[in-house]
Amino acid sequence: MPDLPRVAVVGATGAVGRTMIAILEEREFPVSELRLMASERSAGTVVNTRWGEVTVEQLDKADPSGIDIALFSAGAARSRRYAAAFTAAGAVVVDNSSAFRQDPGVPLVVAGVNGHAVASHEGVIANPNCTTMTLMMAAGPLHRQAGLARMVAMSYQSVSGAGMSGMDALMHQSRVLIEQREALVAGTWEDPGNEPFQRPIGFNVLPMAGSITGAGHTDEEWKLVNETRKILEREDISVEPTCVRVPVMVGHGISATMWFDTPLDPETARRVIEEAPGVALWADDHVATPLDSAGADPVLVSRIRPTLGQPGGISLWTVGDNLRKGAALNAVEIAELLVA
Repeated sequence: MPDLPRVAVVGATGAVGRTMIAILEEREFPVSELRLMASERSAGTVVNTRWGEVTVEQLDKADPSGIDIALFSAGAARSRRYAAAFTAAGAVVVDNSSAFRQDPGVPLVVAGVNGHAVASHEGVIANPNCTTMTLMMAAGPLHRQAGLARMVAMSYQSVSGAGMSGMDALMHQSRVLIEQREALVAGTWEDPGNEPFQRPIGFNVLPMAGSITGAGHTDEEWKLVNETRKILEREDISVEPTCVRVPVMVGHGISATMWFDTPLDPETARRVIEEAPGVALWADDHVATPLDSAGADPVLVSRIRPTLGQPGGISLWTVGDNLRKGAALNAVEIAELLVA
Protein backbone atom coordinates (compact mmCIF):
# COMPACT_ATOMS: atom_id res chain seq x y z
CA MET A 1 0.00 0.00 0.00
CA PRO A 2 1.40 3.46 -0.88
CA ASP A 3 2.60 5.84 1.84
CA LEU A 4 -0.14 8.26 0.80
CA PRO A 5 -3.15 6.07 0.06
CA ARG A 6 -6.20 7.07 -1.91
CA VAL A 7 -9.17 6.88 0.45
CA ALA A 8 -12.90 6.69 -0.17
CA VAL A 9 -15.66 7.27 2.38
CA VAL A 10 -18.82 5.46 1.32
CA GLY A 11 -21.93 6.81 3.01
CA ALA A 12 -20.11 10.09 3.41
CA THR A 13 -23.13 12.28 4.17
CA GLY A 14 -24.53 10.17 7.03
CA ALA A 15 -23.79 10.72 10.72
CA VAL A 16 -20.93 8.19 10.81
CA GLY A 17 -19.60 9.11 7.37
CA ARG A 18 -19.30 12.77 8.31
CA THR A 19 -17.55 11.77 11.53
CA MET A 20 -15.12 9.61 9.52
CA ILE A 21 -14.15 12.63 7.42
CA ALA A 22 -13.66 14.76 10.54
CA ILE A 23 -11.48 12.11 12.20
CA LEU A 24 -9.36 11.63 9.09
CA GLU A 25 -8.69 15.36 9.29
CA GLU A 26 -8.11 15.45 13.06
CA ARG A 27 -5.63 12.59 12.97
CA GLU A 28 -3.90 13.93 9.85
CA PHE A 29 -4.35 10.63 8.08
CA PRO A 30 -1.98 10.45 5.08
CA VAL A 31 -4.36 10.87 2.14
CA SER A 32 -3.21 11.51 -1.41
CA GLU A 33 -6.79 11.71 -2.68
CA LEU A 34 -10.14 11.67 -0.88
CA ARG A 35 -13.28 10.50 -2.63
CA LEU A 36 -16.73 10.72 -1.11
CA MET A 37 -19.67 8.56 -2.15
CA ALA A 38 -23.31 8.37 -1.14
CA SER A 39 -26.78 7.72 -2.53
CA GLU A 40 -28.32 9.53 -5.47
CA ARG A 41 -30.03 11.92 -3.07
CA SER A 42 -26.71 13.27 -1.79
CA ALA A 43 -24.71 13.03 -5.01
CA GLY A 44 -23.38 16.37 -6.18
CA THR A 45 -23.04 17.81 -2.70
CA VAL A 46 -19.73 19.63 -2.26
CA VAL A 47 -17.89 18.98 1.02
CA ASN A 48 -15.05 21.20 2.25
CA THR A 49 -12.15 19.10 3.56
CA ARG A 50 -8.51 19.69 4.44
CA TRP A 51 -7.75 18.14 1.04
CA GLY A 52 -9.90 20.65 -0.78
CA GLU A 53 -13.50 20.70 -1.95
CA VAL A 54 -14.76 17.19 -2.75
CA THR A 55 -17.92 16.51 -4.71
CA VAL A 56 -19.95 13.56 -3.47
CA GLU A 57 -20.23 10.82 -6.10
CA GLN A 58 -23.26 8.60 -6.64
CA LEU A 59 -22.25 5.22 -5.27
CA ASP A 60 -23.97 3.05 -7.86
CA LYS A 61 -22.24 4.95 -10.67
CA ALA A 62 -18.82 5.41 -9.06
CA ASP A 63 -15.70 3.70 -10.44
CA PRO A 64 -13.64 2.30 -7.52
CA SER A 65 -10.44 2.04 -9.59
CA GLY A 66 -7.39 3.44 -7.84
CA ILE A 67 -8.83 3.44 -4.33
CA ASP A 68 -6.56 1.89 -1.70
CA ILE A 69 -8.83 2.05 1.38
CA ALA A 70 -12.62 2.36 1.37
CA LEU A 71 -14.35 3.21 4.63
CA PHE A 72 -17.93 1.96 4.29
CA SER A 73 -20.81 3.24 6.42
CA ALA A 74 -23.77 2.95 4.09
CA GLY A 75 -25.68 0.07 5.64
CA ALA A 76 -25.43 -3.70 5.30
CA ALA A 77 -27.39 -3.95 2.04
CA ARG A 78 -25.08 -1.54 0.21
CA SER A 79 -21.99 -3.16 1.70
CA ARG A 80 -23.07 -6.56 0.41
CA ARG A 81 -23.87 -5.08 -2.97
CA TYR A 82 -20.79 -2.90 -3.58
CA ALA A 83 -17.88 -4.12 -1.41
CA ALA A 84 -16.84 -6.82 -3.90
CA ALA A 85 -16.39 -4.27 -6.68
CA PHE A 86 -14.06 -2.23 -4.47
CA THR A 87 -11.96 -5.20 -3.40
CA ALA A 88 -11.79 -6.44 -7.01
CA ALA A 89 -10.41 -3.03 -7.95
CA GLY A 90 -7.67 -3.40 -5.30
CA ALA A 91 -9.14 -1.56 -2.32
CA VAL A 92 -9.29 -2.80 1.26
CA VAL A 93 -12.83 -2.27 2.54
CA VAL A 94 -13.29 -1.36 6.21
CA ASP A 95 -16.98 -1.95 6.71
CA ASN A 96 -19.02 -0.44 9.51
CA SER A 97 -22.19 -2.46 8.87
CA SER A 98 -23.28 -5.90 10.05
CA ALA A 99 -22.81 -7.39 6.56
CA PHE A 100 -19.55 -9.27 7.15
CA ARG A 101 -19.08 -9.39 10.91
CA GLN A 102 -19.83 -13.08 11.27
CA ASP A 103 -18.13 -14.13 8.03
CA PRO A 104 -15.35 -16.49 9.17
CA GLY A 105 -13.06 -15.13 6.46
CA VAL A 106 -13.44 -11.51 7.59
CA PRO A 107 -11.58 -10.24 10.67
CA LEU A 108 -13.70 -8.34 13.21
CA VAL A 109 -11.36 -5.77 14.67
CA VAL A 110 -11.33 -3.43 17.65
CA ALA A 111 -8.17 -1.34 17.47
CA GLY A 112 -6.40 -1.60 20.81
CA VAL A 113 -7.98 -4.98 21.58
CA ASN A 114 -7.34 -7.36 18.67
CA GLY A 115 -5.55 -5.21 16.12
CA HIS A 116 -3.39 -8.20 15.16
CA ALA A 117 -6.41 -9.63 13.30
CA VAL A 118 -6.00 -7.01 10.57
CA ALA A 119 -3.13 -9.08 9.14
CA SER A 120 -5.52 -11.90 8.20
CA HIS A 121 -7.81 -9.84 5.94
CA GLU A 122 -8.62 -10.91 2.40
CA GLY A 123 -9.92 -7.56 1.23
CA VAL A 124 -12.58 -6.80 3.85
CA ILE A 125 -12.25 -5.90 7.54
CA ALA A 126 -15.37 -5.53 9.68
CA ASN A 127 -16.04 -2.92 12.34
CA PRO A 128 -17.97 -4.37 15.31
CA ASN A 129 -21.30 -3.05 16.46
CA CYS A 130 -20.91 0.21 18.38
CA THR A 131 -22.20 -1.31 21.63
CA THR A 132 -19.87 -4.29 21.44
CA MET A 133 -17.00 -1.93 20.65
CA THR A 134 -17.55 0.15 23.77
CA LEU A 135 -17.77 -2.94 25.95
CA MET A 136 -14.70 -4.61 24.41
CA MET A 137 -12.47 -1.67 25.26
CA ALA A 138 -12.92 -2.67 28.92
CA ALA A 139 -13.57 -6.41 28.57
CA GLY A 140 -10.68 -7.03 26.17
CA PRO A 141 -7.86 -6.01 28.56
CA LEU A 142 -9.53 -7.90 31.43
CA HIS A 143 -9.86 -10.97 29.20
CA ARG A 144 -6.14 -10.86 28.45
CA GLN A 145 -5.44 -10.61 32.17
CA ALA A 146 -7.74 -13.31 33.54
CA GLY A 147 -9.69 -15.04 30.73
CA LEU A 148 -13.33 -13.92 30.37
CA ALA A 149 -15.69 -16.86 30.92
CA ARG A 150 -19.14 -15.39 31.62
CA MET A 151 -20.77 -11.99 31.32
CA VAL A 152 -24.12 -10.31 31.93
CA ALA A 153 -24.35 -7.08 29.92
CA MET A 154 -27.04 -4.38 29.90
CA SER A 155 -26.68 -1.66 27.28
CA TYR A 156 -28.09 1.86 27.39
CA GLN A 157 -27.88 2.92 23.74
CA SER A 158 -28.23 6.45 22.42
CA VAL A 159 -30.57 7.37 19.58
CA SER A 160 -27.70 8.18 17.22
CA GLY A 161 -27.19 4.43 16.99
CA ALA A 162 -30.20 4.59 14.65
CA GLY A 163 -28.59 7.33 12.56
CA MET A 164 -29.79 10.82 11.78
CA SER A 165 -33.43 9.70 11.90
CA GLY A 166 -32.98 8.58 15.51
CA MET A 167 -31.52 11.93 16.54
CA ASP A 168 -34.25 13.83 14.69
CA ALA A 169 -36.89 11.69 16.42
CA LEU A 170 -35.55 12.46 19.89
CA MET A 171 -35.49 16.20 19.24
CA HIS A 172 -38.98 16.23 17.73
CA GLN A 173 -40.58 14.08 20.42
CA SER A 174 -38.89 16.04 23.20
CA ARG A 175 -40.23 19.33 21.82
CA VAL A 176 -43.75 17.87 21.64
CA LEU A 177 -43.73 16.21 25.06
CA ILE A 178 -42.04 19.01 26.99
CA GLU A 179 -45.31 20.93 26.66
CA GLN A 180 -47.18 18.04 28.33
CA ARG A 181 -45.64 18.01 31.80
CA GLU A 182 -48.80 17.18 33.72
CA ALA A 183 -49.89 14.66 31.10
CA LEU A 184 -46.55 12.86 31.40
CA VAL A 185 -47.15 12.52 35.13
CA ALA A 186 -50.78 11.45 34.75
CA GLY A 187 -50.26 9.12 31.80
CA THR A 188 -52.52 11.14 29.49
CA TRP A 189 -49.79 12.29 27.11
CA GLU A 190 -50.51 12.51 23.41
CA ASP A 191 -48.46 10.20 21.21
CA PRO A 192 -45.74 12.26 19.45
CA GLY A 193 -45.01 9.44 16.97
CA ASN A 194 -42.26 6.90 17.33
CA GLU A 195 -40.39 6.43 14.04
CA PRO A 196 -37.78 4.95 13.68
CA PHE A 197 -38.31 3.22 17.05
CA GLN A 198 -41.00 0.79 18.26
CA ARG A 199 -42.31 3.29 20.85
CA PRO A 200 -41.69 6.98 21.63
CA ILE A 201 -38.17 7.69 22.88
CA GLY A 202 -38.71 11.24 24.19
CA PHE A 203 -38.84 11.18 28.02
CA ASN A 204 -38.89 7.40 27.77
CA VAL A 205 -36.76 4.23 27.85
CA LEU A 206 -37.26 1.39 25.35
CA PRO A 207 -36.26 -2.04 26.71
CA MET A 208 -35.70 -3.33 23.21
CA ALA A 209 -32.97 -1.89 20.98
CA GLY A 210 -32.99 -3.48 17.55
CA SER A 211 -35.41 -5.99 16.04
CA ILE A 212 -36.58 -9.27 17.54
CA THR A 213 -34.81 -12.28 16.03
CA GLY A 214 -34.08 -15.70 17.55
CA ALA A 215 -35.14 -16.86 21.02
CA GLY A 216 -36.89 -13.57 21.77
CA HIS A 217 -33.64 -11.59 21.68
CA THR A 218 -33.00 -8.61 19.40
CA ASP A 219 -30.36 -8.47 16.71
CA GLU A 220 -28.51 -5.94 18.89
CA GLU A 221 -28.39 -8.48 21.72
CA TRP A 222 -27.16 -11.26 19.47
CA LYS A 223 -24.40 -8.95 18.25
CA LEU A 224 -23.16 -8.64 21.82
CA VAL A 225 -23.05 -12.42 22.10
CA ASN A 226 -21.50 -13.34 18.76
CA GLU A 227 -19.15 -10.41 18.33
CA THR A 228 -17.73 -10.74 21.85
CA ARG A 229 -16.80 -14.35 21.13
CA LYS A 230 -15.23 -13.56 17.76
CA ILE A 231 -13.22 -10.53 18.91
CA LEU A 232 -11.90 -12.26 22.03
CA GLU A 233 -11.31 -15.50 20.08
CA ARG A 234 -13.19 -17.68 22.55
CA GLU A 235 -16.40 -19.39 21.45
CA ASP A 236 -17.43 -20.63 24.89
CA ILE A 237 -17.85 -17.20 26.54
CA SER A 238 -21.34 -17.08 28.05
CA VAL A 239 -23.05 -13.74 27.38
CA GLU A 240 -26.47 -12.73 28.76
CA PRO A 241 -27.43 -9.45 27.02
CA THR A 242 -30.23 -6.91 27.28
CA CYS A 243 -30.14 -3.88 24.98
CA VAL A 244 -32.07 -0.73 25.90
CA ARG A 245 -32.59 2.50 23.95
CA VAL A 246 -32.41 5.67 26.06
CA PRO A 247 -33.19 9.35 25.30
CA VAL A 248 -29.54 10.32 24.88
CA MET A 249 -28.19 11.94 21.73
CA VAL A 250 -24.70 10.39 21.65
CA GLY A 251 -22.92 7.86 23.85
CA HIS A 252 -23.65 4.18 24.46
CA GLY A 253 -23.31 2.95 28.04
CA ILE A 254 -22.97 -0.66 29.13
CA SER A 255 -23.30 -2.07 32.63
CA ALA A 256 -21.43 -5.39 32.66
CA THR A 257 -20.77 -8.07 35.24
CA MET A 258 -17.98 -10.48 34.32
CA TRP A 259 -16.49 -13.66 35.74
CA PHE A 260 -13.12 -15.03 34.67
CA ASP A 261 -11.05 -18.21 34.58
CA THR A 262 -8.93 -16.64 37.31
CA PRO A 263 -10.68 -14.57 40.03
CA LEU A 264 -10.13 -10.86 39.53
CA ASP A 265 -10.16 -8.20 42.23
CA PRO A 266 -11.14 -4.55 41.68
CA GLU A 267 -7.64 -3.21 42.34
CA THR A 268 -6.13 -5.39 39.61
CA ALA A 269 -9.01 -4.58 37.26
CA ARG A 270 -8.46 -0.84 37.76
CA ARG A 271 -4.75 -1.20 37.05
CA VAL A 272 -5.39 -3.20 33.89
CA ILE A 273 -8.00 -0.72 32.62
CA GLU A 274 -5.80 2.27 33.45
CA GLU A 275 -2.94 0.81 31.42
CA ALA A 276 -5.09 -0.17 28.41
CA PRO A 277 -4.95 1.92 25.21
CA GLY A 278 -7.98 3.98 24.26
CA VAL A 279 -9.56 3.82 27.71
CA ALA A 280 -9.88 6.43 30.46
CA LEU A 281 -10.58 5.32 34.04
CA TRP A 282 -12.88 7.70 35.91
CA ALA A 283 -13.27 7.88 39.68
CA ASP A 284 -16.65 6.90 41.10
CA ASP A 285 -17.17 10.33 42.66
CA HIS A 286 -17.18 11.75 39.11
CA VAL A 287 -18.90 8.88 37.32
CA ALA A 288 -18.65 8.87 33.52
CA THR A 289 -21.85 9.58 31.59
CA PRO A 290 -22.86 9.76 27.91
CA LEU A 291 -22.58 13.56 28.05
CA ASP A 292 -18.94 13.14 29.06
CA SER A 293 -18.26 10.69 26.25
CA ALA A 294 -19.68 12.81 23.43
CA GLY A 295 -16.88 13.97 21.15
CA ALA A 296 -14.24 12.04 23.12
CA ASP A 297 -11.98 9.39 21.61
CA PRO A 298 -11.37 7.28 24.75
CA VAL A 299 -13.99 4.93 26.14
CA LEU A 300 -14.72 5.93 29.73
CA VAL A 301 -14.81 3.29 32.48
CA SER A 302 -15.98 3.72 36.07
CA ARG A 303 -17.79 1.95 38.94
CA ILE A 304 -15.41 -1.02 39.03
CA ARG A 305 -16.51 -3.16 41.97
CA PRO A 306 -16.54 -6.80 43.11
CA THR A 307 -19.42 -9.16 42.42
CA LEU A 308 -21.60 -10.03 45.42
CA GLY A 309 -23.59 -13.23 44.86
CA GLN A 310 -20.71 -15.10 43.25
CA PRO A 311 -17.36 -13.64 44.38
CA GLY A 312 -14.35 -13.38 42.12
CA GLY A 313 -15.94 -11.34 39.35
CA ILE A 314 -16.06 -7.68 38.44
CA SER A 315 -18.94 -5.29 37.70
CA LEU A 316 -18.27 -2.05 35.86
CA TRP A 317 -19.78 0.74 33.78
CA THR A 318 -18.35 1.76 30.41
CA VAL A 319 -19.52 4.50 28.06
CA GLY A 320 -18.26 5.73 24.72
CA ASP A 321 -19.18 7.99 21.82
CA ASN A 322 -20.85 5.53 19.44
CA LEU A 323 -20.16 7.74 16.42
CA ARG A 324 -16.45 7.92 17.22
CA LYS A 325 -14.82 4.85 18.83
CA GLY A 326 -18.07 2.99 18.29
CA ALA A 327 -17.83 3.48 14.54
CA ALA A 328 -15.82 6.14 12.70
CA LEU A 329 -12.72 6.34 14.91
CA ASN A 330 -12.24 2.58 14.98
CA ALA A 331 -12.56 2.45 11.18
CA VAL A 332 -9.85 5.11 10.82
CA GLU A 333 -7.67 3.33 13.40
CA ILE A 334 -7.98 0.15 11.32
CA ALA A 335 -6.90 2.15 8.28
CA GLU A 336 -3.91 3.40 10.29
CA LEU A 337 -2.97 -0.21 11.03
CA LEU A 338 -3.13 -0.95 7.31
CA VAL A 339 -0.69 1.83 6.41
CA ALA A 340 1.60 1.43 9.43
